[in-house]
Formats: sequence, structure tokens, C-alpha cells
Amino acid sequence: MANPFFTQSKDFTPEALQRQGNADAEQLQATFDLPAAQPAEIGRMSYEGTITKTFGSLIVLGLAAAAAYLAPIETMYLPMFGAAIGGFVVAMIAIFKKTGSAPLTLIYAALEGVFLGAFTHWVEVALNVPGAGLQALLATGVTFAVTLVLYRSGKVRYTPKFQKIMMIGMVSYLVFSLVNLGYMIFGSSGSAWGMRSDVEVLGMPLGVIVGFVAVILACMSLIADFDFIERGVKAGAPTHLEWKGAFGLLVTLVWLYTEILRIIAIFNQR
Repeated sequence: MANPFFTQSKDFTPEALQRQGNADAEQLQATFDLPAAQPAEIGRMSYEGTITKTFGSLIVLGLAAAAAYLAPIETMYLPMFGAAIGGFVVAMIAIFKKTGSAPLTLIYAALEGVFLGAFTHWVEVALNVPGAGLQALLATGVTFAVTLVLYRSGKVRYTPKFQKIMMIGMVSYLVFSLVNLGYMIFGSSGSAWGMRSDVEVLGMPLGVIVGFVAVILACMSLIADFDFIERGVKAGAPTHLEWKGAFGLLVTLVWLYTEILRIIAIFNQR
């Protein structure tokens, strides 16, 4: 026997129930039609977020570099070395910090901007290599673009074998840099580059050969940075790691530019 309450209530007539069913279906369809939540809205790492943070960091670096480049060269020697040391310290802190950090990344960008601007001005003026900065900047951009295309094409991947070769190359380069530093401090070299310009191999300055090896290592480091960003996005890593990815790209691009600028300077000094 039917419950009188349900049979007599206007809310439970067949017509009312049908209208309610249609409303529920429309509401459900409207929910399905809503746009999917973006990674940033759910606190997940994204390519767009990483790119934005990288460009923001590069803008800070560029502004600092422009200010240092336009300053009188005789006033920039101390700031140049101070920025180089400060950048190294900040980099070590950021590298060993598990989470990405916007302040550390931007501070590093500013310090390295001062260093690169002063260093470029010194190469162009003190070493008389005009236009070296623009050449190095264009070469860095082209190298970055080619490396990115190769990575996106799948022809170059960050495999265990790749990692091993890269690690051996990095350690070897570090050892050479320390030996060269000792040679410049305790040796009789009057060159700005030490063994890089004092030693020749088959008529080629050692610094040019080492420089090209360093450029290759920097490209390998870019591959590692791209792989970190790709894996982070696919795994839904936290948003703060976008700053970690931006920092990695920034460090590698600074290194790449420095090596290319040094190769240009050594070539022109010959």
C-alpha cells in the first residue's frame, strides 16, 4: 500500500519526479562540461610554470648584467669576484636544498648577472675583444635551442650510460679547473687563462679544446635539466619544484655562456 504522504505531496508526483530527474541530469552534464583543473590549481608542477619562472630569473639576470656591463670597468673588479663567490655559495645552498626556492634562485640570478656583465665588459675592453658578449649570447641561445630540439625529438635521452659519461666528464673538468687555478696562483703564468692559453696541443690552445669539451658537458647538463622537468611534470610533483627546474637551467646557461665567451676570447687573443 502506498504511503499517503508520498502520494499526496506535490513534490512526489510523477511530473515532479521527472522534472527533478531532468534537473539532476543537467547538473551532472554541467559538471562534466567544466574545464579540467590546471596543474597550478592543484599544486602540481607544470611546463608553463617552469618556463615562466625560468624567464623571470633570466630577466633578473639580464638586468643585473646590463647594470654591471655599463658600469666603469675599473670599479667592477671587486664586485665581479664578490658576485662569483656569492653566486657559488648560493648555488651550493640551493643544490642541497630539497625544495625549490624562489628567493635563492632570484638571488643567484642577480649575483651571476653582475658577474657575467662585468666579466663580459672585461673581456671586451681589457682584452680588446669587442662584440664578444653578443657572439657568446647568440651562440648560447642557438646551443640551447638545438639541445632542446634534440631532446624533444627523443634522439638524446638521459639514460644511465649518459649519466655515467656525464659524471666522468664533470669530475675530469673539475680536476683540470683546480689544477689550472693552482698553476695561475703558484706558477709563473702571466696569462689571464693560465694553462688554457699557455699550453698548445697540435697548434691549438688547450683552453679551446677544454672549452669545447665543457660546452658539450653543459649541453649534457641541459639534457639532465630537461629530463628533471619532464619527469616532475609527469609525476605530478609539487609546484615548488618548478623553481628547482628553473634554477638548474639557469646554472647551466650561465656556465654555457661563460665557456663560449672564454673560447671566443682565447681565439681572438691569439
